[in-house]
Amino acid sequence: MSRIHEALKKAEQERAASQGGAAPPSYTNTPVADEPVFSDSPAAASSPAGTAAHLGMPAFASPLTIDTLLARCPQTEWTPDMTTMLFMNGDDSARGTEEFRTLRSRLYHLREKMTLKTLLVTSALPKEGKSFISANLAQVIVRQHGRRVLLIDADLRGPRLQQMLGTTPGPGLSDYLQGRNDEFSIIQRGPMENFFFMPSGTGIADPAELVGNGRLKILLQRLEPLFDWIIMDSPPAIPVSDASILAKACDGVLMVVRSNVTPSDVARKARLEFPDQALVGVVLNGTSGDETPYARYYYESYQKKATTTKA
Repeated sequence: MSRIHEALKKAEQERAASQGGAAPPSYTNTPVADEPVFSDSPAAASSPAGTAAHLGMPAFASPLTIDTLLARCPQTEWTPDMTTMLFMNGDDSARGTEEFRTLRSRLYHLREKMTLKTLLVTSALPKEGKSFISANLAQVIVRQHGRRVLLIDADLRGPRLQQMLGTTPGPGLSDYLQGRNDEFSIIQRGPMENFFFMPSGTGIADPAELVGNGRLKILLQRLEPLFDWIIMDSPPAIPVSDASILAKACDGVLMVVRSNVTPSDVARKARLEFPDQALVGVVLNGTSGDETPYARYYYESYQKKATTTKA
């Protein structure tokens, strides 16, 4: 029986006693809507709590813990593409690895000045290397002792990360956003310690509407305390609106442009899809092999005072 019901019952009894009348009939057997009970079980997705989450209300009351995550997230076998996953082949001196360390360092410098934990990686057009950057950035971060990273494939239109990592595409993000799965069943643990992956999930027809239904923000709020970084790979910014919607749930945006491929006017147009304070940097990908290593990746920090930092 709810506390509200008890209070109303007591007030009614006191009023009747003060008037010398008989006490009102007992409400003990009257059906009353009790306070909601929240659960971490998958059934919550189809319960009233799941409905509340769909409307932007918290789906669960109890916080997640890393012990619960480790116990309930499935351990999966990955067969990564060693030509693109630079930190999974044991060669710390492979081409490109030092540039990712530089990028990692720059992001930590930015974190000293702003809140930066959830990072969206996008590009202006397809095939510019955003998935490559997302995956290897996540890997280079977990190479640091004790750093825990969640990599999310939020490109529900053309997911690539599961192929690069050599794992299954689902269940994943789309299944959670539709209320079909809980957090634990959509996060995978791979071969690298402290590296977690959330695939895109089941293919859907309306990705923009799904990523904007409010459940993504709830998911990130629940997962943020468990990870040092959450990195999301998004669709390109120009062809579809998904990236700008996803960016609203993140602390910052990292844009990837491809050398000698991305038209400058298209890159500028893509930049305008995000507020100045949200765009934390630009990575130049795909430069020729005869260029110096530090020219292959270009990092530009956008600050409110329009300052620029280059690595």
